Parts: sequence; structure tokens; C-alpha cells
Amino acid sequence: MTEPNSLASQPTRQPGRAASSQPGKTGKTAKTGRTRKSGKTSGNGRSGRTTGLTPTLRQIDDMRQAQASRVLYWRFFVNLALMLCDMAMFVIGMTVVLTLLGATGTLPSERFSADVNLNAFTVISAIVWVLCLRGAGLYHRHVMGDGYEVNAKLIDGAIRSWICLSALAYVLDLRLTLVGLTLGVAAGLLLTIAERVVSRMVITRHRSRGAYSYATVVVGSPEGIARTLRFLSRKQQLNYRPVAVCPIRLDKRTGLVVADDDADALRRSVLDHWPEMSVIRYGDRELAETFVRRQIQTVMVSDVMTRFSDNFNTFSVRMETLGLEIALIASAADAAGHETQVRSLHGTTILTLRLSQYAPTVAFAKRVFDLVVSALAIVCSLIVTLPVAIAIKLTDGGPVFYTQTRIGRRGRPFQMIKFRSMVTNADELKAKLAAETGQEDRFIFKMKDDPRITKVGKFIRRFSIDELPQFLNVFKGDMSVVGPRPPLPEEYARYNQVYATRMLVKPGITGPWQVSGRSDLSAEESEQLDVAYVQNWSIIGDVILMFRTVGAVLGHKGAY
Repeated sequence: MTEPNSLASQPTRQPGRAASSQPGKTGKTAKTGRTRKSGKTSGNGRSGRTTGLTPTLRQIDDMRQAQASRVLYWRFFVNLALMLCDMAMFVIGMTVVLTLLGATGTLPSERFSADVNLNAFTVISAIVWVLCLRGAGLYHRHVMGDGYEVNAKLIDGAIRSWICLSALAYVLDLRLTLVGLTLGVAAGLLLTIAERVVSRMVITRHRSRGAYSYATVVVGSPEGIARTLRFLSRKQQLNYRPVAVCPIRLDKRTGLVVADDDADALRRSVLDHWPEMSVIRYGDRELAETFVRRQIQTVMVSDVMTRFSDNFNTFSVRMETLGLEIALIASAADAAGHETQVRSLHGTTILTLRLSQYAPTVAFAKRVFDLVVSALAIVCSLIVTLPVAIAIKLTDGGPVFYTQTRIGRRGRPFQMIKFRSMVTNADELKAKLAAETGQEDRFIFKMKDDPRITKVGKFIRRFSIDELPQFLNVFKGDMSVVGPRPPLPEEYARYNQVYATRMLVKPGITGPWQVSGRSDLSAEESEQLDVAYVQNWSIIGDVILMFRTVGAVLGHKGAY
């Protein structure tokens, strides 16, 4: 018998929006709960049951094909518009550079004793540009509204384009210098980045209205669903638009996934905060068909079902056979980014996992990168560091530098060097201030208007000048230019198993925490950023983080 507070005793909420016949747009769901070709939906919330005519398999396939066609339609035209804009930006950048370098209407080809029309060369170069951007994955459907990933792929595509155009110029033996070609590609890159900032604003605004996004159902425990909905509400660049939830739990007796009919828990965790969400009851038989009838394109699993389990494998097959996309919320330490090799030996399957960025050659390249950047930074920053050192000394007569024991790679302590920005007894005041602000249990102690900071300290912290002496730590090998923030010993002692993986790489002067909000981030967000960096870092990614650091410093976001 069903409990009085179970979901089965309540009518299923209908989605506030469902995909309309126009691509990328949404319309109101009929109050009667009708779906195309499916008759009238019952109010018991059970998946796939109808009081009228049950849709046939052919009708379900037709619904799914219609949904897929609408998605492909708007994806094609959005990507086409982005490609044309990218080409236009590259043509403008290359034309301006070549014109400033004195190029006229033609480029002589020494090898073929002929002239290449300048406009034709520019257009061909723009086509190569777009093809290289496509090869870098810039036009993937999950990238178009992102910021960080778009810029990373733009730089990747620019490098590919420069190589291809250099090869083309060499084959044709064009009277075009390598410097001119490099400047043309750089100008095209900068203009494309600016154009993508504008296009991202347009795409994000349209997504807030339901366009250019995928109607998504979130499957998991009520708590897991709530975490996922909060995550999606913060990540406006993602193209997932949650319209329904499907609460589930694990039956401890059978080990199988079943519907979670605890209406009170769902209401407290989800419906009180997101009342517009439709509730779909889990069922083994016709759940995928129900999702299709609700115009859903993506099924996002938040928890309960773990990867490689039979529950998840059978669930995902049911969804994917109807063309539904499966999205799985995984830990930041998940092995999904590892290179995977599959071997079958005498009937036994062996999976070999490998992170290519930890190969000895890549580690050597990063060390060379750190030495070059730190040496240049130490020399070039003298014009700033010398006056700052004098100002600190004149403020209170205390030491210019402040050294503090920090934990480095694999738990090894080292002395981190910074310009002193606080009073000389700052460490003694920390425990008192942490108790007053309720930060005893937080890994990173930060507070606005910290009374320990001197007047000079406020200035150098605002522009992160106090961090410049850490380039000496980089040159010595204790730190890297880019990496997770180096923790204090007491912070490191409290790390859990997942968060401790951030210590498998050298700590950095800048990193994902510093460019993503710094002190404005929650402890959970800081942990996820650092752990994800360990899994995904690359030399190109480090360069991008360095450029983003400039914006973070100038914007002063979270700097206190």
C-alpha cells in the first residue's frame, strides 16, 4: 500500500516549458498534459502510462526524430553564423596587417613566377582558419556559450592555422615574411576573441529564454538533484535547461535503482526552491518514452547510479537507444580524462589508464617553461619591486619580505617568499580573527578589511604585487608559475582524500583559484577547481591561465 506522503499519491507536475516547433525556442505546455499523438496523460505521475491511446513505437520514434531535427536545425544555423563571423574577423585582421606592411593587390609567388591575388589569399586563409578552429573543437555544441574553453580552443586553432598557412606560403614561395604572417594570424585571433565575447553574450541571453539549449531532466536523489540544479543555475554558459526531475534511490535489499517516493524530501530539497520543475516517476519499462513525450533531449544523472555499474549501464542503454543524451555529474577526480587503452587477454578485458601530461618529456617542458618565465619576470619586475621594497621598509621599519612555511608537491614543505603586506605580528592575530569571523574550519582564511594589512599592503595586494617574489620560489623549483595555491601545514593536514590530489603537482603563483574569483569562491568551488586542474592541466592551458590572471588582477575580483 502506498504511504500517504508518497509521490504516487500526487499529480505529476507538468513542465513550465516544452520545446516548440521553432528551433531553439520553447512554448507553454498544455494544461491538459496532452502530448502529440499520445492521448491524454494520467495524473498519477507514473512513467509512460496514459489513460487514452498509448503511443506506438513508431510514434515515439517520430517524436524523437522531430526533436532531433529541431536541434540540428538551430545548431546548424548558429554554427554557420559563428563560422562566418570568425572568417570575417580573420579577413579584417589579416587585411589590416598586410596593408600596413605595404602589400598591394597581389602577392608574388617566386616558385611559380606568378602573382597571387591578395583578396583570394586572404579568403583562402580565412577558410583555413575556420577549418583549424573546427579541428580544435571550437564549434562543438557544448562549447559555443563557454568563455574559458572557447579561448583555449581559439589559441589551439590559431597555432594550427599558423602552421598550415606557413606551409602554404612556403609551398607557393610567397613574398610574405614570417613576421607578417604571424602578425596577421595574431590580429585575426584577437578580433575573433572580441567577436566571441559579443556572440557569447547574445547566446547566453537567448538561453535565458529557453533557446539554444537542451531540455534536461535531472535524475538522482533529492539532495543530488538539488546540488545539480544549483550548479546549473551558476553555470549560465552551459546549454542544459532543466525542466523536470526524476527522484530515485538504491534498494539496499536488491541493489537495484527504484523510484524515491518520499515527497517531503523532494519538496524540501527541490520543489520549494524550483517550483516550476516537473516530477517524473522512475520506472524500468517506459521511462525513456516518457522523456521523449516531454520533449526532453538530455538525461543528467546526479548521483545514486555510479559509472560502470549495471544500474547505470542498463539505464544509459535504454536512454541512448531512443537518441537521448546521457550526462553524468562526476567527481572532479574522475578518471574520464585519462587516455584509455582496452586490451583483451584470454577472455579478460584490461583497461589501461594514462594521463599523458605526466610523461617525463612534458614534465621537462614545464620545468623549462617555469625557468624562462620566472627569469624574465624577476628581471622585468625590478622597476616595480624595488620601489615597493623601499616603501615597505619605510612604513614601519620591519622586514621587506615575509617567509612562510607552505606545503609543496607531494607534501614537502618549503619557505614561500612574499612582500610583507601585514603587520609584523599578523600570525598571532590570525587565530583570534578566525574565531571572530567563524572561519576556524575553512581551509583558506580570508576577510575583507583585514585589520592586519598595512596601507602599503592594501595597495600591493590589490594588484597582486605581493606575489612577485614567489618567482624566486619558481626559479628554485619549489613552485611552478601555474598550479594550485600552496597550502599552510594546518590546511594540508585537514585535506580529504579527493582534495589531497591537488598536492600531486607543484603549487603555483597563479592558477584556477586565482583567476576564478579567489576569495569570493566557496570552499567547495575552490576544491573542485584545484582537483580538476590536476586532471586536465597542459602547457597551453597554463598559458591561458596566465593571460586570464592579467584580467583577474586588473578586475580585482576576490582580491582582499
